[in-house]
Amino acid sequence: MAHTSNTMIIRRELLSRIVRLHYEGVLEQEIDRIPLKMAPKNSAASRRCCIHKERAVIKYKSFPLLGFTTAQEEDELTPLSEYARQAYLREKPSEEILTVVDEACTSCIKAQYVVSNMCRGCVARPCVMNCPKDAVSMNKSGQAEIDTDKCINCGICQKECQYHAIIYQPIPCEAACPVGAISKNENKIEEIDHSKCIYCGKCLQACPFGSIFEVSQMIDILRDIDRDDALTALFAPSIHSQFSLTTGQIHNLFKILGFKDVVEVADGAVLTTEHEAKEFGEKMAEGQPLMTTSCCPGYMETVKKHIPQLMSFVSETPSPMAYAAKIARENNKSCKTVFVGPCIAKRKEAADNQDVDYVLSFEELNSIIVALGIDLGEIPDDESKNNKRTVNRGFAMSGGVLAAVKSVNKDVEIRDMVINGLDKKSIAVLKAAAKGKAEGNFIEVMCCEGGCIAGPGALGEVRANKRLFESNLK
Repeated sequence: MAHTSNTMIIRRELLSRIVRLHYEGVLEQEIDRIPLKMAPKNSAASRRCCIHKERAVIKYKSFPLLGFTTAQEEDELTPLSEYARQAYLREKPSEEILTVVDEACTSCIKAQYVVSNMCRGCVARPCVMNCPKDAVSMNKSGQAEIDTDKCINCGICQKECQYHAIIYQPIPCEAACPVGAISKNENKIEEIDHSKCIYCGKCLQACPFGSIFEVSQMIDILRDIDRDDALTALFAPSIHSQFSLTTGQIHNLFKILGFKDVVEVADGAVLTTEHEAKEFGEKMAEGQPLMTTSCCPGYMETVKKHIPQLMSFVSETPSPMAYAAKIARENNKSCKTVFVGPCIAKRKEAADNQDVDYVLSFEELNSIIVALGIDLGEIPDDESKNNKRTVNRGFAMSGGVLAAVKSVNKDVEIRDMVINGLDKKSIAVLKAAAKGKAEGNFIEVMCCEGGCIAGPGALGEVRANKRLFESNLK
């Protein structure tokens, strides 16, 4: 999870406004006023060329929060109220997971090397003399300048400059993506290639204009609660890193919000641990050199799309969410299940799992809490719910799956290896492991550095989340 930024604050304010209007029963009637209220006339809050642009951006940022993408826009004159109406009427949420709000994505130039005002116009001129394409020259002011039409972004000029006056100016979302899944289209708007995307959410966190959104299912969930449908909340162990609540209070929070039943995903993690430990023992007995975990959907997407040669080494054990959903179905066959967690990639896993109907992020959950004005300190506790830090709840942090499997598997030697966050370097390590160059025989892989407590849908910074997790579970 990135540190707090203004784009994050704007997104959360927009979320809370939409939720508040829903609970007031006037979403269709009042949603068109949200852009005007968030960017009022004569306000100094405008962050772009004019107030009208700012309002247009707010309008289009509302699309994914209602469960649409801007590509689904029917007509520029169609008001938000019409999309709100359609959101209430649909029976299935959108299949889209991540989207770029094109109206907000207009300001990042092509990645390039730039000469800063630190240039002293030195006599040595190594930047000029060592450029392989003669793209660097000295201007009339005696400073170096780069011809972007000739530049091939090799970076030699930056390395040669003793003053460190040349900087690399990347496109933040592209630089953050570990698999090259986002790039500019012919209209100079960023576009996500879903055949490559692993739904890690790093682009969403990196974009300084807040133009990348996950496509929300929040309206679908709120509508089903209003219809008194039997919704079961499946809350991830990482929730203990988000709110100062006991396990019993968390159960009661979801009941207050209108959920009919609550299942702790940590209960599913117990089954994942048992099956994964058994599977590991069997595969080692068969002579397989290694096995990796399978509970992180971002990692699973990485293997499927970018390291298919590693698939035979990935555990076949379902994730804790999958097992928790089965528990919910056993309790009530007709229920609808809602996974509540910090993970965008869980939306993809849920779409592929018939037992999971919806996904709600912690950010979305918090917007509901804020909109309803719920005082978390006033939520009654259910002391029958265990509030101890158990190995299955440890799945929330990096190293937790490994620790859980070790606690069960006493007979087979585990030479462990932990991949704490997916980036270009760690993906290269996994590719090497697929070729038999792994340092261990059991590899735990977490897409987010720090584990699920640092997911893109989480509320805080990873270190603060870890402290809260450890203080909540004794």
